[in-house]
Amino acid sequence: MTDNNKHITTAAGAPVGDNQNSITAGHNGPTLLQDFHLLEKLAHFNRERIPERVVHAKGAGAHGYFEVTNDEISNYTKADFLSEAGKRTDMFIRFSTVAGELGSADTVRDPRGFAVKFYTEEGNYDLVGNNTPIFFIRDAIKFPDFIHTQKRHPQTHLKDPNMVWDFWSLSPESLHQITYLHGDRGLPATLRHMNGYGSHTFKWVNAQGEVFWVKYHFISEQGVKGLDVELADKLAGENPDYHTEDLFNAIKNEDFPAWKLYVQIMPEEDAKDYKWDPFDVTKVWSKKDYPRIEVGRMVLNRNPENYFAEVEQAAFSPGQFVPGIEASPDKMLQGRLFGYSDAHRYRLGGNHHQIPINRPKNEVNNYQRDGFMAVNGNGGSKPNYEPNSQNGPAEDITAKNTPFEVSGQADSVAYDSEDHYTQAGDLYRLMSADEKDRLIKAFVGHMEPVEKEEIKLRQIEHFYKADPEWGERIAQGLGLAVPESVR
Repeated sequence: MTDNNKHITTAAGAPVGDNQNSITAGHNGPTLLQDFHLLEKLAHFNRERIPERVVHAKGAGAHGYFEVTNDEISNYTKADFLSEAGKRTDMFIRFSTVAGELGSADTVRDPRGFAVKFYTEEGNYDLVGNNTPIFFIRDAIKFPDFIHTQKRHPQTHLKDPNMVWDFWSLSPESLHQITYLHGDRGLPATLRHMNGYGSHTFKWVNAQGEVFWVKYHFISEQGVKGLDVELADKLAGENPDYHTEDLFNAIKNEDFPAWKLYVQIMPEEDAKDYKWDPFDVTKVWSKKDYPRIEVGRMVLNRNPENYFAEVEQAAFSPGQFVPGIEASPDKMLQGRLFGYSDAHRYRLGGNHHQIPINRPKNEVNNYQRDGFMAVNGNGGSKPNYEPNSQNGPAEDITAKNTPFEVSGQADSVAYDSEDHYTQAGDLYRLMSADEKDRLIKAFVGHMEPVEKEEIKLRQIEHFYKADPEWGERIAQGLGLAVPESVR
């Protein structure tokens, strides 16, 4: 028997006299319904799991800090946590795979989520990105369809390359991202050895009201390293939690991972005539046109104490901004502003901001009341409406979003640019001969199981348009010929 003066209690705090034996009628039972501790214990056990995320279900997380290293960033944004060099802000990060379920392997070919929560003095700021600077699609209306192809077939309940390549071959805007995915960076060696990106374009506003468009780049101080395909497959079977374990052990051993944050900054007027639509998330901005500017440094130095409480219940939303940072017209971002917060309302409830890992450091004042798990006093006796004459919280006019000009007819329209090939081809041509060989091998291996030849030929056409050599090599690897109509 332990002698630590700690006793088991019920959820209501009452002491438990016996946690080894249920209350029965005599030695042989049956068990009595009056055993409240038994019923409460079993009922809670049945409810230990919450719905897993539809995407980004498997993840690892850590606490740390962000420190500004550039005094001039305040020229571009009035965000207080970026106001001066040396300023530190507590943060939490969650890394994740995208397509796999909660129990899936870490070392699969998949983009990695890179979601950072900054606990600023003006509220929480979430930067919810990936380890790639681009994405598969550029309009949120296609997102449910895309994710369905990455999940399981509705009949077989198996992952199905036919669905995957049917969708990608019919969505040429995906070519740039799938090239990243099938290259060396699609299999990061560890979560520490990959970069992170905001992917979308965001709006920064400075104290004078000037607007700038920005893209975020977290560059790993550990360097970028890929994982050998055969080793990744081996680890997926032998240690499916390899990345989770590596991150935890690195921090435990005080080998603290770090990233430098850079931004590309585009003056507001440049967006009107830049060679690529700056709000198209399938495109990057040339670093020659907009060089990266250092902002600060992120260091991860503390592991979670409880995975469920801190990693599984962490709720990130790209709509959680602070003054000085706003949304851009990026169509994919616009959909995510709703979709992410709505996912948390479904998984964790309408009061998920009251969960400690999601709770802001500063005081919360609003008129949101009631609902499941309202545990912050629920506003007490204060008014639950606004405007009011009882000295309740009122709006802060200085926190209003900056206006932006819109024009044109309301309609379902695509982005102006339909060039899905130049940037993907540029990425292919940047690769070394060995990288190209690995890329071709990954593509061919992924496409071989596709049953319909027309799907393969449709995708080969996209490769060929990006770079003829690329198309020819994929076709050869699949035992097909590039259609004469494409040459």
